Amino acid sequence: MTVDALDNAVLERNSIGDREGSKLKPLKYAIWLYFILLIFEGALRKWVLPGLSDALLIVRDPVAIYIIYRAWYYNLINRNSFIVAMTALTIMGLITALLFGHGNLFVALFGARVTLIHFPIIFIMGKVLDKNDILQFGKFVLWLSIPMVVLIAAQFYSPQSAWVNLGIGGGETEGFQGALGYYRPPGTFSFQVGNTLFFSLAAVFIVYFWTNNIKFNRIVLLLATLALLAAIPLSISRTLFYSVGLTGIFYFCSLFYNPKQFTNFFLIIVGVIIVFVVLSQFEFFDTATEVFSTRLTTASEYEGGVSNSLFDRIFGYIIRAYESSNEIPFWGFGMGMGTNVGSKLLSGERSFLLAEFEWNRVIAEMGVLLGTLLMLVRVILGGKLVFDSLTLLRKGGQMLPWLLLSVGLLNLLQSQWWQPTILGFGIFINGLAYACITNSKLKFT
Repeated sequence: MTVDALDNAVLERNSIGDREGSKLKPLKYAIWLYFILLIFEGALRKWVLPGLSDALLIVRDPVAIYIIYRAWYYNLINRNSFIVAMTALTIMGLITALLFGHGNLFVALFGARVTLIHFPIIFIMGKVLDKNDILQFGKFVLWLSIPMVVLIAAQFYSPQSAWVNLGIGGGETEGFQGALGYYRPPGTFSFQVGNTLFFSLAAVFIVYFWTNNIKFNRIVLLLATLALLAAIPLSISRTLFYSVGLTGIFYFCSLFYNPKQFTNFFLIIVGVIIVFVVLSQFEFFDTATEVFSTRLTTASEYEGGVSNSLFDRIFGYIIRAYESSNEIPFWGFGMGMGTNVGSKLLSGERSFLLAEFEWNRVIAEMGVLLGTLLMLVRVILGGKLVFDSLTLLRKGGQMLPWLLLSVGLLNLLQSQWWQPTILGFGIFINGLAYACITNSKLKFT
């Protein structure tokens, strides 16, 4: 090959790369917008545009539709078997809801949007995001965790009538009781579950950034770590406590494939102990710890201990979904009927007409056959993510997708996707894990 021919080949390859980059850039911006709206949707509904709180419930839906359209236009998702299966089941559920179920088109569409326009984003993120994009999301979360913990501390110590504790629509919130007269703070989210999921994701990146040679301001990382440890008692959330513990377990399991990390693990344990000792010297943290300890004790006594509580959270709701299946019509009661919005449209009240928890709701809405098949798509995807993450971990010590699954896996398998914030975090976290796996050549360590 002549020098001119070689130069032309290089220029052509660079031109192709530029075209690919310009094609993906709008999608990357849209994914960022999706994530930012996920974080601040509650703030918009409570403090900025309370009069539009109902409409803002689905504020990410137009962004999701745009992402899917752009991805489809550029042939990024046309042959994905998970999307094909989920779309087919959703359309079948939509039709049966209208023919044999509640018959309300708007309720059925609200139920269908979960798997029709949000679920595919997991795979689009895998096609669009590169290593730098994923790390930028992590850095953003760590920066944001610092003011977020200040906000939840203000909510924790303020009365429910205070501005920081305004509810959806700008009214006074009734809050979620924690313990000893304190309420669980929601942060910038509509409900406290968003705060729990945000700091669960922060925990993943805190562990990852401390244990890997990632260029990031160590002072900010230290402050984010302090924010996480303070957020656990301030949130009065057992789920956050368990989630951070599960991330620690996932990290410990990864050490068997990467023994060099044992030193880092030891340093993390020592560092956490030191930080807790320092924080316990402050009254605000001591009070929050007492409230959180009371919450743990009373809840464990009520539910029969921590082990029973964890087992019930993971498996109990799945088992109960089939125990009452003989009362469900073959085609179910109709997609969307089990959501709060569906109940409002059908009965005029926000309640759970069918069931609150995911397996129960999906099976009640779609029937045992279609409901089980739809949930199996999520289970199989979860299994694939676990297998691929472990394969990467075993071959190259690539830790990040495995750590992300410490938060994303249970969300994918059984979390209540009818709730927009839970849905958003489930899609986003599993999308990051999928992107890590598909970009494994970029050597996440």
